[in-house]
Parts: sequence; C-alpha cells; structure tokens
Amino acid sequence: MKKIFVTIGLLSLIFSCFSQNINGTWNGNLEVQPGRKIVFIFTISHINGKLTSNVSIPSQGVKDLITNATIFENNELLIDASNLGFKYTGKWNTSHQTIEGNFREGVNSVPLLLTREVIEQVKLKRPQEPVKPYPYREEKITFSNQEHHITLAGTLTLPNSSGKKPPVVILISGSGPQDRDESFAGHKPFLVLADFLTRKGIAVLRYDDRGFGESTGNFSEATTADFATDVRSAIDFLKKRTDIDTLQIGLIGHSEGAIIAPMVANQSNNLSFIVMLAGTGIPGKEVSLHQALDYRNFNVTDEQAYEAYVKQAIEIASSVKEASVIRKELTRFYQQSALLASLLPSTADKEEFINNLVSTRTTPWISYFYNYNPADEIMKLNIPALALYGSKDTQVPPKYHLQPVQNALAASNSPTHKVVLLEGLNHLFQESQTGQISEYPQIEQTFSPKALQLIVNWIIEHTK
Repeated sequence: MKKIFVTIGLLSLIFSCFSQNINGTWNGNLEVQPGRKIVFIFTISHINGKLTSNVSIPSQGVKDLITNATIFENNELLIDASNLGFKYTGKWNTSHQTIEGNFREGVNSVPLLLTREVIEQVKLKRPQEPVKPYPYREEKITFSNQEHHITLAGTLTLPNSSGKKPPVVILISGSGPQDRDESFAGHKPFLVLADFLTRKGIAVLRYDDRGFGESTGNFSEATTADFATDVRSAIDFLKKRTDIDTLQIGLIGHSEGAIIAPMVANQSNNLSFIVMLAGTGIPGKEVSLHQALDYRNFNVTDEQAYEAYVKQAIEIASSVKEASVIRKELTRFYQQSALLASLLPSTADKEEFINNLVSTRTTPWISYFYNYNPADEIMKLNIPALALYGSKDTQVPPKYHLQPVQNALAASNSPTHKVVLLEGLNHLFQESQTGQISEYPQIEQTFSPKALQLIVNWIIEHTK
C-alpha cells in the first residue's frame, strides 16, 4: 500500500534549503542499509522572503516532494519534513561547502552529508521498459474532477486501429503520491503494464495522482474516497471518447488502488470488470496493527503489553470524534504511556516525537483508512473480478488478506471471480528472493511476465 507504505517506502528522505548562498541543488548519499546507499537531490529556494525545500530520489521515482518548513539560522539548518515522516538537521560548513547533519526518522538517526557536487548514479537495468517508437498510439490527456475542482493529467495508449474499438482499462495507483507510471524503487510498473496491455489490443489510461506530476490538487488533504472521485472522473472522460469501446471499461488497481477499484465499481453503472493487485481485505485499523507488530525494528520485553498499547493508540486515532479531540486524547495517551517512555532513547525529544506521531496518526487519509473495510465493497460487486497476490509480498501479506477477499467475492453477486496466489512474487509482482522492500531496486524485472499474461488473458476473456 502506498500510503500505508509512505514512511517505509520513503525510508530515506531529507532536504535542504537556505537563503544566502545555500540556495540551489545539494546532493547526498544516505546509507539505508549496510553497504547500500541511495542518492538524494535537494533543491533549496528562497521565495517571497521564505525558505522552501524539496527532494528528489531518482532511484525511488520520487521527484520534487515539498517539506513542511525550512529554517536556517547561525549556519544551523532544520528541515521539518514531518509530513513525510522525518526531519533533517545539519550545520553548513562554509569552508568545505558541505552540510554535515543527520536524517532522523522516528527514533532512528543516520548521518547524511550534503554537497553541491553531482553524485554519479549507477544506471539500473530495466529491460522491460518499452523504447519508442511504440507500435501503438500514445496521447497526452487531461480530464477534470469537477467535484473537487482539479485537473488530472495522464497518458492514454491506444492499439493501432483494426476496425474494432478496443476495450479500455484505467490504472489506479497505490498509496502515497505517484506519477502515471507508478514509479518506485527505480521501476515503472504502470508503464510496463500499459505497454503490455496495449500491445495485446487493450487501451490504457494512466494518470498522475492529484497534486503530483502534472496534476493539480492537494494530495495530503485527500482520502481514499476522494481518490475514488478521480477514478470516476477518468471514467466520465473515457465515456466521451469515440475511439474505444465505452461498454468495455475496466479498472486495474494496485495496493491502495485495489481497494479503490471495488468502491468505484459500486458507484458506477458502466464498468465491465475490475482487477485487484495486492489489495487489503480487512479494516485499515487491523492493517495498521499488523504493520506495527510485524515491522518494528526494536525489541520489547512484553509482547502482550506492546500489542495492547498499539491497539489502544489505534482505537483512539480511529475514533469518529472531531479531529481536534482525537489529537488531544492521543497526545495525552502517549504522554502518559510508560511503555513509550521506555522505548525512547534518552537523547530523544519526547515532546517532538509525540507531536510527530500524533500528526501521522490523524491525517485525513489515515483517519478514513482506519475505518474502511474493502471487503464490504467487494461483497457488493456484481461484475467480474480478478484478485492477484504475490506469495512473498511483505507489504500486503497474503496470509492476512487473500482469504478475506476470497470470502467477500464468494458472497458477492460477481458473475465470475478468481483469486490467484502467485508463487515467488513480491508486492510489485516481481520475481523475488525475499520480498523485502530493500530488494525492489536490485531486481531488474519490473513486472513478472507470468502475472502480465494472466491479467491480459483474463481481460480478453471477459471483454469478448
């Protein structure tokens, strides 16, 4: 899941910016694992008397993400990127023209040196990425979400005309801001998927998430339900086209996109099928609990006490009370928690840590996600549905989600449905060894040919 994965997926982020001569581009190598570093490019600007900064991480497909605030005083730099789950503090060494500091994510701190020198990046092999000229038509398009007053920009690929109008699918990305190719870890899964489908006679629409790439809007204030309105706007756009079969429109959603797809299908009258790739099948609060227990990188002396602590925090955060009330109650809970105090290093700023923790647990997106159960929407389906999972998926582990989705489809009115577990594939549907996030960039394959063929065969079978 993209948003669920926003802190893990952006594990390594940091920024810089200043007035004076600090404006410009800074580069750094962050060691995310022993022997493995990722290049960060920070752009620092002084606009309207105020410092701003953004970051790009080429290997992760991250470009120009904006931080909360940037402060530079007495050669000391603070980049508050708590909106992205981290902070950076550093000191400007004017004689060496470097910024010597630390990237902090939660209680973890990693040294990060920034320099104006361009760091040479190893070009990763991505043999599946298509090379122009393509054997099909490609059109840059825009469409409007009139309900939210935003414009979405994307790409429509169309098979070369053979007299018959092709069916069309809309690709829905996972959590976190994504471009139309769903670029991540040096891969472009949606580019590869769109190319494969279009070569097989299926038109594909993919677009930049709101507030990202060339699309307008504010991503950080949106919920899963809001993103569903973007998909509905894409459907409305396609219905006006004369070069596709408007009676054969389907959705393919990945991760969060896979839980948006059934929601949109139940809100629309003209969809003919959906494909759910690595979608959750349980309420968001349960997803968050599993993640807190399975992915923590520290030891606890009492597992039961820790689980009870996490459950209580999630219950408070997922309340239907006013956001201001939830923030106060959650802050009080953390402040009074002896367990949290025991986990924090003595050097940690407890108040700052709690403020960041409360902020991340009370965003509009997470508040909605906690209480959304995709199985409820899946049970309402009345169109064909395909759900795929990778056996080595560590972000949406099939052991938690496959069976609930299968049960929900069995209870639905879907005329034909199928749930498939693909051995050896990870969350990105790559053939993998461990399934861990850190492995994604190291894998040359972007999308398993087996998964691609299964998807296209299923769509062709259901659009005859």
